[in-house]
Amino acid sequence: MPTSPLRTALIAGASGLVGRELLAMLLASPEYERVVALVRRPGGVQHPKLDERVVDFGALPAADPALVADDVFCCLGTTIRVARSQEAFRIVDHDYPLALGRLAKTTGARRFLLISALGADANSTVFYNRVKGETERDLAALGLPALWCLRPSLLDGRREEARPGERIALVVGRVIAPLMGGPLRRYRPVSTKAVARAMLRCALGDGCAAGVVESEEIARLGSA
Repeated sequence: MPTSPLRTALIAGASGLVGRELLAMLLASPEYERVVALVRRPGGVQHPKLDERVVDFGALPAADPALVADDVFCCLGTTIRVARSQEAFRIVDHDYPLALGRLAKTTGARRFLLISALGADANSTVFYNRVKGETERDLAALGLPALWCLRPSLLDGRREEARPGERIALVVGRVIAPLMGGPLRRYRPVSTKAVARAMLRCALGDGCAAGVVESEEIARLGSA
């Protein structure tokens, strides 16, 4: 039985690869009495704890009592292929998480957890890595009470949309993963369940201190 007051979780990106896993874990967790899922369209999940709210991530309210939460989980993300342009990609992977961070700050959230990416670096010459790094940097500048930026390697999970290149990379990654030791360990594919479990453990104080969480640590936390 939980020994501390039950919490409220707010999750954005619950229909995504990691978000689906995390939502199920939050709903099953005895530490949370209410789970607010911000979605662009109804997800079809039914649960007594779940409060699903259709929102425009580009116009999140500055404050809304219904969106007050102890822990905010940001699982938002897309790809250039899906977004169709760098500008559209940046909106989803930078602007939306930052808007969620501002909401969390305004409503008094105690913990904010972001799915970033391996190689995130605001000074990178690689567009994808640079946007991820800028998102981490700009969220940190908000002064949130506690911020975790999880940087998983290639995600190993079932996607709804076809990504042939990523599928090939996963097959190769699974084969050579046992050979990737030492500094290469962080490049091993990491399961979506492991990422979701690591996020939850960090939020509940059973993971690691706030800050950057690299992929090998995510895998360790997610397998425990």
